[in-house]
Amino acid sequence: MANVTDLQTKYSKLAQEYSKLRAQNQVLKKGVVDEQANSASLKEQLKQRDQSLRKQEQEMDSLSFRNQQLAKRVELLQEELAASEAKGKKGKWTSGNSPSQHGLQTQSVFDEDLQKKIEENERLHIQFYEADERHKKTEAELRERLEKLEKDAEQHHGVVDGLTTKYAETIERLQSDKARLEVKAQTLEREAKECRMRTEDCQQQLRRCQSELNRQVKQSSSVIQEKVPFNDTSEYLRSVHCAAFQLKARDVAGQAMSFIQDLVAALLNVHSYTEQRVHIYPLDSSIETISPLNQKFSQYLHENAAYVRPLEDSFLQLYQSITEDTVTVLETVVKLKIFSDNFSSYTHFLQKILPYQLKSLEEECEAPLCTAALSAKNQELQSDIKRVTSVFEKLQNYINLLALPSVRQDAMPHSNTSAVFTQLAACLHSLHDAIKEMSKHYNQKADIERELPTVTQKLCTTTECLLGSLGSLTSCTGKIATFFSNNLDFFTSSGYSPRGSTAALNPVQAESMLANKKKATAYIQAVKKPQSVPYREALSNRRILTSSTESREGLTQQVQQSQEKIARLEQEKEHWLLEAQLGKVRLEKENQRIAELEAQLAAALGGTAAELKAAEKEPTLCTSLVLLRDRSVGDEESREQLIKSHYMARVGELTTQLQISDSKAVHFHSECRALAKRLAIAEKSRETFSEEVKLANQNITRLQDELATTKRSYEDQLSMMSDHLCSMNETLSKQREEIDTLKMGSKV
Repeated sequence: MANVTDLQTKYSKLAQEYSKLRAQNQVLKKGVVDEQANSASLKEQLKQRDQSLRKQEQEMDSLSFRNQQLAKRVELLQEELAASEAKGKKGKWTSGNSPSQHGLQTQSVFDEDLQKKIEENERLHIQFYEADERHKKTEAELRERLEKLEKDAEQHHGVVDGLTTKYAETIERLQSDKARLEVKAQTLEREAKECRMRTEDCQQQLRRCQSELNRQVKQSSSVIQEKVPFNDTSEYLRSVHCAAFQLKARDVAGQAMSFIQDLVAALLNVHSYTEQRVHIYPLDSSIETISPLNQKFSQYLHENAAYVRPLEDSFLQLYQSITEDTVTVLETVVKLKIFSDNFSSYTHFLQKILPYQLKSLEEECEAPLCTAALSAKNQELQSDIKRVTSVFEKLQNYINLLALPSVRQDAMPHSNTSAVFTQLAACLHSLHDAIKEMSKHYNQKADIERELPTVTQKLCTTTECLLGSLGSLTSCTGKIATFFSNNLDFFTSSGYSPRGSTAALNPVQAESMLANKKKATAYIQAVKKPQSVPYREALSNRRILTSSTESREGLTQQVQQSQEKIARLEQEKEHWLLEAQLGKVRLEKENQRIAELEAQLAAALGGTAAELKAAEKEPTLCTSLVLLRDRSVGDEESREQLIKSHYMARVGELTTQLQISDSKAVHFHSECRALAKRLAIAEKSRETFSEEVKLANQNITRLQDELATTKRSYEDQLSMMSDHLCSMNETLSKQREEIDTLKMGSKV
């Protein structure tokens, strides 16, 4: 979603720039048209001035021709005057006073005429000179103005061509962004479909697993009931496995601690040298003030230790919490939550400095001596920095997922742990690749910067230090990715789990287990030869322990079932008491019947000789009958006692089997309830994901609508502004024409 928001922001900025450029283009086109009209009017004025100049030249030629004629006439008049004077001298004495007066009058007329012609000639020369000067001045002004207008027209054409090119590039970029967004939307739709398909597959697998578990539970319950009511042969192997697991966890945590220390040192160096470089390039802070953007960027970079150092401290606490006497699983590693929070803070710090870093690279591109190759490398670095920040965000999500079980045990199913660790390993490899690409592009940029004439030794030194820090960061991330991949089997192993259950230990169970372990150790040390627990007592203790671990609802159900059993047993007891009473009544009836038979027998034997003999033998017969009756009564009592003891034993066995079956049924019921809860959680997560996908689609649609609305409003505003500017330009052109007219009138 962050990438979609960035693209929408870029698209809105590009749309605004496009609208501005479009308005400027319209204004410039209007200006070019006005200038072309002005140029055409000036050319027309120049033609008129040329025509007037040619007319004045023709008049000048005619005046000069007339002047020559007048000069020749003056010469002729002067010659005639000289001839008349000579004739006057010869005929002075003969002509008298009248001819001399006539010659003087003629001479004065000629002199006045000559004087007028000379003054007219001077006036014409002055007018011709002034007209010539005005023409030259006007021609020079018009030529200068024409050159200026031609230069302005060329500049306007260049600006129009540049804006047209930029407009075409903007359109292509917007089209490419639109295509990329469409592709991304299609990709998200495909992913949503795949998620739905995977969800359906998971549901089918869950149903199959439930059926398989039910079958296995039935089979195991039958086997346990028939053959293995109690088994304690695996405790030694379990204890050995736990100890080995703890030693391995301690070793892995120690190795990870060294890698985290190297990572923290590399990150600190990268941020510090980046801050130094911002103070040096493109402007040196010791010579002139850097831009406010770089000042803010430098201020944020100066705070990097407050976000990077807690990573090492929190992981050190995590490492110290893992000992041989503890239980190390995700549910018991509470310190992992602190490391997750610190890593989230550092990721937020990277997100905060990301726009400033991108803008700083753009300022480097706007530097006067920035070449095209250097600008291309800066653009590649911008994409690399965005990629590194996005990978850190993914790492933050996976680490937060791993830290959730320590806060809430049912936050993440135990079956998803291996998938999270696998994705985390892949994300670490992606981080290594991204930082490697960034280091490569920075090396190429440094090589280009060394060729610039204005590069200083201070900048070269800082760049070399920054390249070294990037190299160490690349090496460190590569080691971490390799280490995590090599120990992925250990991370995804089950570790500890309660016997007879697939669920993981929670912190309470872990503390209880450790306390019992300490008690057992103390007991073994105190008693050299502890007595063995009898088998029947162990069975009863196992039943008590199993029943004590059940939930309150299970115990309530057991109490209800026990009450029902007691009621049934009371009913059976009443039934057997009634049976016993009936048996007594039957016994009395049989005794009465025997007595009646004896009486009948005695009556049948009386009154004959045989009766005498019988009388003689009567005591013996009576004695035998009495003995036979006593023997039958003793047999009845022994038989009743045997029946009673047999049924009592049978009732005891049935009661024991019923209790065992009830405990097993409660245990299986709790397991089925846990599976049902997991299924409900999976359903909720599926619904949540589907809702998120729907919300994302709705957001995309809403953003597209807002973009279209904003674009239309901006276009309307820009068109109105363009019309207003055009009207203002027309007003200004009219005012200029009026001013020029007034100036020409004042000159005339």
